[in-house]
Amino acid sequence: MLIIPVKDGENIDRALKRFKRKFDRTGTMRQLRSRQQFTKPSVKRRAQIQKAQYIQHLRDQEEI
Repeated sequence: MLIIPVKDGENIDRALKRFKRKFDRTGTMRQLRSRQQFTKPSVKRRAQIQKAQYIQHLRDQEEI
């Protein structure tokens, strides 16, 4: 459970922004979405390799 202390005279928008930032850092939504459906370990590994290849391609393009 996230607790965001709101200071006296603090704008509610600022407190909401702090809450959203803290919520994003916990990774709760990412975890819930990943648990909605099962992905086989081989598919996870393949996606991880493709992501690494894509990042490496971007880094190679940056060097040129």
